[in-house]
Amino acid sequence: MPVVPYICPDKFFRPMNKTIAARRWFRIIPVVFITYSLAYLDRTNFAFGAAGGMAKDLHISPATSSLLGSLFFLGYFFFQLPGIYYAARKSVRKLVFWSLILWGLFAMATGFMSNIVVLAVVRFLLGVVEGAVFPAMLLLLSRWFTKAERSRANTFLILGNSVTVLWMSVLSGYLIHSLGWRGMFICEGAPAIIWAGFWYWLANDKPADAKWMAPAEKQTLEQALEKEQLGIQPVKNYAAAFKSRVVVILCLQYALWSTGVYGFVIWLPSIIKAAPGMGIVTTGWLSALPYLAAVMGMICASYFSDKTLNRGIFVWPFFLVGSIAFYCSYLTGVHHFWLSFALLCIAGAAMYAPYGPFFAFIAEILPANVVGGAMAIINSFGALGGFAGSYLVGYLNGTTGGFGASYLFMCSALLLSAVLTLVAVKGGRQAEVL
Repeated sequence: MPVVPYICPDKFFRPMNKTIAARRWFRIIPVVFITYSLAYLDRTNFAFGAAGGMAKDLHISPATSSLLGSLFFLGYFFFQLPGIYYAARKSVRKLVFWSLILWGLFAMATGFMSNIVVLAVVRFLLGVVEGAVFPAMLLLLSRWFTKAERSRANTFLILGNSVTVLWMSVLSGYLIHSLGWRGMFICEGAPAIIWAGFWYWLANDKPADAKWMAPAEKQTLEQALEKEQLGIQPVKNYAAAFKSRVVVILCLQYALWSTGVYGFVIWLPSIIKAAPGMGIVTTGWLSALPYLAAVMGMICASYFSDKTLNRGIFVWPFFLVGSIAFYCSYLTGVHHFWLSFALLCIAGAAMYAPYGPFFAFIAEILPANVVGGAMAIINSFGALGGFAGSYLVGYLNGTTGGFGASYLFMCSALLLSAVLTLVAVKGGRQAEVL
């Protein structure tokens, strides 16, 4: 992973135009960050539940555990488009409010499960209610931040992934040790329900709804956003956007990327726990380290992407680094745990770093009337990749009795993702700078 330079916080938060309210960063970003952090908490703590006794208590085989972990992504896939359709035409604020309540209830329900079939239904429904949240948040940020700010804004949203897994890994280890896996699910599901009220009070769908902004600030921001759309011809509907060659390529690219990400996220605790003498608390601390590196990588990539307005150079090289790290971890083998673990930290950081520039690019090449739908369809294919990654990595681990085959699988997925990103760079005719 490249050396992380120091970035002055003032520079990172500095708006494109000093006449546009700087308060947007401190009012909107914390709200979306906390909200998406809670979503990521309740989808990924299943990995710790499985490693912390749930599989043993419910007599879940490795293959079944892989299926349960991946069912979330099927629900996530099928309900993104209906959700983003509502968010784009009605309200992101209302959609996320009800999603928070429902996913908190489903997450808590996991702690009461004794029947595997019911647990499978709960995992699927958790994916359903979370499905539209991520593209809806990206849509919300595209209404509040300009092109020169968008990669950083997106990164703060997506930092909810890596930061959440960082502290969740430590917290979940202690909760399982103290309360058991059932107590962990109940304790970690409740905050989403509590936060729903704060979200509804603090969130605004668009600048015109914000009472905390002066009229002149609203006008300046809206004019800046409208100016960005002048060079992009509107399209008739979502179907026309979905037929775009670059959208199709990015759907495939994001599916492969997510295959590597979620194969890594869901199974990293089990990989670490399998090391000799590794307890659940130590597993939690070690599982957090790749995400600490990911946070630094994401901040740096988004900062320099916005500074240069070059998106592609901050996307595909990271996939290549991640692919090489997985392959080297495979070559290292099981007899050199710490070297293999260091390589996994590099792979994890490399997979997370490009998120901000990637989604900034999508908002820059498509007209505003379909950008939400395009993000949803691309993210839907990411959900399919997440299903494939979480299921197949677990399946390979279980059937081969080791982790080498799954490392090669994730290595291949990231390598293909890098190639497809380069194809999208070349073929994106509407893109100015990917």
